[in-house]
Amino acid sequence: MLYQMYEFNHAVIAPLRALATAGLEFWQNPGNPLAETYVARSATASLKMFERVTRRYGKPTFDIHETEFKGARVKVTEQVILTKPFCHLLHFVKDLPEGQGPGKKVLLVAPMSGHYATLLRDTVQSMLPFYDIYITDWIDARAVPLSAGSFDLDDYVDYIIEMLRHMGDTASVMAVCQPSVPVLAAVSVMNEHNDPATPRSQILIGGPIDTPRNPTAVNKPAKEKGIDRVPPNVNMLVPFPHAGAMREVYPGFLQLTGFMTMNMDRHVDAHRELFWHMVEGDGDSAEKHEDFYDEYMSVMDLAAEFYLQTVDYVFIKHALPAGTFRHRGELITPQHITRTALMTIEGERDDISGQGQTQAAHDLCVALPDEKRVHWLQPGVGHYGVFSGSRFRREVLPRICDFIDTQSA
Repeated sequence: MLYQMYEFNHAVIAPLRALATAGLEFWQNPGNPLAETYVARSATASLKMFERVTRRYGKPTFDIHETEFKGARVKVTEQVILTKPFCHLLHFVKDLPEGQGPGKKVLLVAPMSGHYATLLRDTVQSMLPFYDIYITDWIDARAVPLSAGSFDLDDYVDYIIEMLRHMGDTASVMAVCQPSVPVLAAVSVMNEHNDPATPRSQILIGGPIDTPRNPTAVNKPAKEKGIDRVPPNVNMLVPFPHAGAMREVYPGFLQLTGFMTMNMDRHVDAHRELFWHMVEGDGDSAEKHEDFYDEYMSVMDLAAEFYLQTVDYVFIKHALPAGTFRHRGELITPQHITRTALMTIEGERDDISGQGQTQAAHDLCVALPDEKRVHWLQPGVGHYGVFSGSRFRREVLPRICDFIDTQSA
């Protein structure tokens, strides 16, 4: 019922949004003699804030059209090379001179925890000059018809394995946040079965491998409430006319509410600053804010079975470090990983995956020699700073490149 009310409220507000758009056309019109006055800027700022707060943010685009390669600019095109019901394998193809190779293959496994894969846009842009980049482009569950079947954590692991096989036997895999657990599970399965496509290296960034090590505000509620109290609180049926109508999901708007309430004061202050930037005509500052929140407010629904299984395995039972994680009935054994080198990266100020949670992967992969393992704690950054931003490009990325190149030699 809550999902239907959400859709109904959006429809009710539509006429008011139309009026706000008309008001913006009036106050911003170059022919309006009042357009540059304080009154006009204040009215414009108010109308824009209303439009942004009530907007339904769709899936963002990567908009990566070129990159630098050996000192020259080359074109980049996006190609979907594998299609699954809940995910596309997206390849960023560089238009290179004849005889030039695109670099070592790297599969970026984007989080399936609310935001779209475009959250890793900066990660992709930063790595493209050096590597042949592929990414998991997850599909909003409300857009997947019931006829496509279900999607759970077992399917997630299967997807990763299939994608690595599709890419060939020379790839590395890099997981950001949530996928660290299923990626480690997939790598374990591939090592256990001597799969020819087993990746040379895996990089786990800010992931909840062992959440009891340093619990955060994100980890504690699930453990305190237990899995039995989750379904009636958060899982809902997708309403018509969405393609995934009647599919049970954890809705994106609920996830966004959770994201916002964790740091509500900061978000309120940021929007207050945005309002005054627009009133004062500070277009650059306002644009940076809008770009960030356009991405932040864009969320997708998750298949309920995937959400519930993830909460149960990762945050309640801690199945991977406890040695009870199973995939299709088969016990996952990271202690048997011998062919895939391991790098873990954490942020000093990460309030989502606390220090030590990702590093715990090294305690599980006991068969790896020291030369096949690296841990890096990035000073001065939070959760997002370990995979995007200037500190990532300047301090984290060179270490990732060195690790991949060394292990692929």
